[in-house]
Amino acid sequence: MPGTPSLDRADAALYATLVLVWGTSWIAIRHQLGEVSPVVSLLWRFALSAAICFAIAAWRGETLVHPARRHLWFALAGVTMFSTNFLLFYLAGRHVPTGLLAVVFALASPINLGLAALFFKKPVEGRVLLGAAIGVTGVALLYAPEILGTGFDLAALGGLGLAVLGTFSFCLGNMASSVIQRDDVPDIAATAWGMGYGALWLLTLSLTSGAAFAFDWRAPYVLSLVWLALGSSVAAFIAYLALIKRIGPARAGFATVLFPVVALGISSVFEDYHWGPLAMLGVALVAVGNVVVLGLAGRKAATGA
Repeated sequence: MPGTPSLDRADAALYATLVLVWGTSWIAIRHQLGEVSPVVSLLWRFALSAAICFAIAAWRGETLVHPARRHLWFALAGVTMFSTNFLLFYLAGRHVPTGLLAVVFALASPINLGLAALFFKKPVEGRVLLGAAIGVTGVALLYAPEILGTGFDLAALGGLGLAVLGTFSFCLGNMASSVIQRDDVPDIAATAWGMGYGALWLLTLSLTSGAAFAFDWRAPYVLSLVWLALGSSVAAFIAYLALIKRIGPARAGFATVLFPVVALGISSVFEDYHWGPLAMLGVALVAVGNVVVLGLAGRKAATGA
């Protein structure tokens, strides 16, 4: 059976954009947690992101009118990938170290692999599973001091469960996006509708939970909100959905293993993170996992092995 092709230049550019932008999102999210309820902060974020995507799609002349059946998939992607997963991680962050959250989210690649096999009958690629396992182990080592240095009680266990559900929700959204892409819906139009439905779902949750529709006008909140909307939502998700279309959800999902390295690099500059032996080993394992998932099969295919 021939190997999966390695990334071409366009794939690599999309992948690098995704990793770098999502790698900066963690420090921005810190400024969103405070006076404004998490569900309301997410509502502002995805309402702004949806408006931007609709404007770009209209400017590009992409079709925004779609049949009702397709809107069901847009709504499913919105509820799972553009709202609920983020809310679950925000809530989990109240009880679980951010390092452990990063490790849990790094499981998206193998979960995507399993869901693709379940729903679309795609064969399980052992190479991708192996690479993801190596990468997740590397991320765990990167955050080992933070994880081991925190006591684990029932509240933390509940937070861990929320993080697992958040990752699973994200992966379900990936599957919905794969269905949408089978109909050749333009990426930006699909993202716009998904984010629009996500914002409506967040509005519903805000109303039913009685959350106050507050806004923090201080610069850190406003600037982080703009970056999360423009960068981590619009640019990153357009790149991510394009990658799913080009290389499949399992390989695209490996970005969730790589971007914590970028996040820690930023943390070393702004938060005095120190790189110990475990962290250096973790980076090496993430690099090896990255090569296994994205590179080795391409060389096999090229050589006819």
